[in-house]
Amino acid sequence: MKPQLLIGNAAVARGAYEAGVRVVASYPGTPSTEITESIVQYPDIYCEWAPNEKVAAEVAIGASIGGARAMTCCKHVGLNVMADPIFTAGYTGVNGGLVIAVADDPGMHSSQNEQDSRHYAEAAKCPMLEPADSAECLAYTKAAYALSERFDAPVFLRLTTRVAHSQSLVTLSEPEDAPLKDYRKDPAKYVMTPANAIRRHVSVEERTLALKAFAEETELNQVIGSGAKIGVVCAGISYLYAQEALGDQADYLKLGMVWPLPEKKLSDFVQAHETTYVIEQLDPFIEDHAKALGLRVIGKEAFTLLGEYTAAMIRAIVLGVNDAPAPKASPVPVRPPVMCAGCPHRGTFYVLKKLGLTVCGDIGCYTLGAAPPLSSIDTTVCMGASIGAALGMAKARGPEFAKKLVSVIGDSTFIHSGITGLIDVVYNKGINTVIILDNSITGMTGHQDNPTTGKTIRGEATKQVDLELLAKAVGISRVRVVDPFDVKAMEAAVKEEVAADEPSVIIAQRPCALLKYVKYSGHCRVDADACRNCRVCMKLGCPALTVREGRVVVDPTQCNGCGLCVNVCPFHAITKEAE
Repeated sequence: MKPQLLIGNAAVARGAYEAGVRVVASYPGTPSTEITESIVQYPDIYCEWAPNEKVAAEVAIGASIGGARAMTCCKHVGLNVMADPIFTAGYTGVNGGLVIAVADDPGMHSSQNEQDSRHYAEAAKCPMLEPADSAECLAYTKAAYALSERFDAPVFLRLTTRVAHSQSLVTLSEPEDAPLKDYRKDPAKYVMTPANAIRRHVSVEERTLALKAFAEETELNQVIGSGAKIGVVCAGISYLYAQEALGDQADYLKLGMVWPLPEKKLSDFVQAHETTYVIEQLDPFIEDHAKALGLRVIGKEAFTLLGEYTAAMIRAIVLGVNDAPAPKASPVPVRPPVMCAGCPHRGTFYVLKKLGLTVCGDIGCYTLGAAPPLSSIDTTVCMGASIGAALGMAKARGPEFAKKLVSVIGDSTFIHSGITGLIDVVYNKGINTVIILDNSITGMTGHQDNPTTGKTIRGEATKQVDLELLAKAVGISRVRVVDPFDVKAMEAAVKEEVAADEPSVIIAQRPCALLKYVKYSGHCRVDADACRNCRVCMKLGCPALTVREGRVVVDPTQCNGCGLCVNVCPFHAITKEAE
């Protein structure tokens, strides 16, 4: 077939298709989201958005035990959520091949930490492959399935943001014939009671020894170049950066399999060079293993633990040549992230800021409520943490503090991991108020459907979770739905619920302004004669509102006519204009 340009994530999806994968279950999370979204184009593959990564992993594990090749995809923090079933799947092994595609985010472009997923491979005692470009994304995905079935193990496929989202040429092939394997009852293998798990652990350690031998012989780990005095040990995108920086001035041990590491090949390579650098983003994973073998390598004492690397950085450190472009005399002004014009969350945060409440936040577009001028969010830890964190704060500081405290959590995040937190509030007699920001979609990761939208990943109609009934079912008596753009009603609702001596849920319900069916009309304008220049409207942080020559004006190119500013203006100086 003719080569095509594909981003790494789409190449992984193609690799899964060519490997004969039958079941894919994931939860969206940048930079991994497009793997699952790309798999949707292959109608023969069952594909789903699960409520969270743990459930997604369990679906994939079940499909594997059932005889199908399966995949689950997540970002690095999503791997934390699915760790429980994945670690035990390392003991049970597989029937059909099982691949866990995880995308790390060096530089934290869209994440709350920079964790390094390679540690999971070692801890779970499951092999991990790491491609450097889109062609390898496809090839390594297929190799991962062969490896999974050969060694009876789940296999991690690790990407990083630049590999996941950059494009390179990929040659496509026809899919393999990977028939559904027979399923047979085998509780000794798949029922992990302690007695069975003890025996399976023996198999895991035997498998690890076999994998270490495989790491020495596989073409996934290769030496590139010969005769240079400088050696570079690297993997993934770091290999491309190093090769761009150093060219043939260095030899490279390119590791396509980053766990287990090929100890003899690594040792031989280091001993063959006068100086060897280990170039790897994030943690000194390879470096620590090399030094544990007594090898003299240069790693994090020269390179940073923080963020992404560049070819210029590597060239400067290894060759002492600083040819990075000089900064421009007039740098581009910083443009901080901001909620979109018409964002339904803006009205909620305006009210919370006005009331001076302590707000435990969560992961989603609405995390931007922490930024000025809304400056409403006090804490953000991980998916679902807003509810448990607020309960903990209330228990620590007492009921009076609880009445000045709310949790905010998106509809998709609530389904992901907020329900159990709400149950905890009810069960342990909390009086917390939880605001579910229901914008009818999973917003931050690019408008994926979820159990509250009534549609599957393929847009098919399905049962829709009713958030009101769900909240009542777990024991919340005080549940109310409010339009966050009705700021008076929203303010009244928040005041009443935080004052109550029992837990409550407010569902702030308005769809995301970027959804195709959301059609606001016209735009807003400021009547200069009526405006008192109080600038209450500027507290909304709407990108369409700005100050020019000392007066508030509306930029009609950004305004979508949502009308929130009309609702907050105390002097009725802002009006809605027709198209």
